[in-house]
Amino acid sequence: MAFASAPHSTPHSTPNSVLERERQTPVRHQTDVLVVGGGAAGVAAAVAAARGGAEVLLLERYGYLGGLATGGLIILFLTLDDGAGRQVIAGLCQDATERLTARNAAFFPPRTEWGSEQQEAVERARRWGLIWGRPPHRVRYSVAYDPAMLKGVFDDMLRDAGAGLLLHVWACDPLVEEGRIVGVACHGKAGRFAVRARVVIDATGDGDVFAAAGCAHESERVLPWLWFTVGGVDVDRAVAAGAGCFQTIGPGKVLLPWGAIEKTGRIDATLPEDLTRAEVACRRLVLAEFERLRREVPGFADAHLCQMADQLGITESRRLVGRRVLRREQRNVPSDDAIAITGHWTKYDAVYHIPYGALLPRELPNLLVAGRCISVDHGVHQATKEIPACMATGEAAGTAAALAIRHGVDPPALRVDEIRRALAGGGAIVALDPESRPASESSERAERTGG
Repeated sequence: MAFASAPHSTPHSTPNSVLERERQTPVRHQTDVLVVGGGAAGVAAAVAAARGGAEVLLLERYGYLGGLATGGLIILFLTLDDGAGRQVIAGLCQDATERLTARNAAFFPPRTEWGSEQQEAVERARRWGLIWGRPPHRVRYSVAYDPAMLKGVFDDMLRDAGAGLLLHVWACDPLVEEGRIVGVACHGKAGRFAVRARVVIDATGDGDVFAAAGCAHESERVLPWLWFTVGGVDVDRAVAAGAGCFQTIGPGKVLLPWGAIEKTGRIDATLPEDLTRAEVACRRLVLAEFERLRREVPGFADAHLCQMADQLGITESRRLVGRRVLRREQRNVPSDDAIAITGHWTKYDAVYHIPYGALLPRELPNLLVAGRCISVDHGVHQATKEIPACMATGEAAGTAAALAIRHGVDPPALRVDEIRRALAGGGAIVALDPESRPASESSERAERTGG
């Protein structure tokens, strides 16, 4: 492969740094709303903004949408309920679930079982990886699905909404002028270019845009995970043998979460050196585990490796410190400025009302944040990092961006009640009726009364 030589030598280089030449970067696209990151949060943000009437462009570094929800094989929507049978996330996540269901590409417990403690129903959900945390357990409204189908569903949702899309593009640098973000400089196979926008949404998961723009944030080191799927399995025997696998979409197919915990230790998921070490180590461990399963575990004798995740299962890196920080002591505390609600995938008694301020950096008035890097503390992050919650905050960010464009104001100037009305009008849940009964209680009462 040949590379063109640089037209000029680089002046004033040192052993530890180089001084790059000034350059003119062409503006290839201009749009109302630019969404950076095509994971679940970014897709929801782009769809919501486009449905709200804004011109939208979504940038994604890979050749497909969904991020960890597809290429990472974290193929479980955990969870859309409060742990007691009441749905708390709907909107675009529910839309995606219904589209998957129409393609026979999803499994979830029927509504009449949500919140049920009946052992048979709990075990059926656990078999699919839909039950986590400490007992006593209840059935959750969580969803197992086919990742290839979700890629297509996300493509369809973007197209149906009229949002623009650029794949194979890496967002490099935020373009900040006079205290505002005016776009993002990007790089692809054709070189460097810029996208100008009136509102930018950081849905990168790692907070790449807000961090590079100098916004306040915190960061964590995490254990890397690499999930994989195996076919040709006698699923009943494998589950009975305690193989640590979950049944997934497709006959004879199981999903295995696998962690390089003791081998690699915690990593900084924003450092290429750490990511490289973890990727190589995790792949080696997956292959060794697959051979052990075939050799030692009942049900795996004729198994074949279907897929290793394309992306490490990174749970946390940077978190915004925004205009509001949602903290663990605010669990189960309703809020009039909530733009999304989420349960907790390992706890049955935890609901968080996510305030609009958790999506707003303090430093840049026309930047919004969505997904796992929103402004919450480490404890709350364990709930808000999950795919349904990421889609809910993405939907809220996109809705707010479209309203800001419509009114000609910056997102912080919007009335939160207007955002909430727009979200509710689109099917999202932003408030819980304290008088509502969980679905499981209603069904049990009907059974007792013969209804």
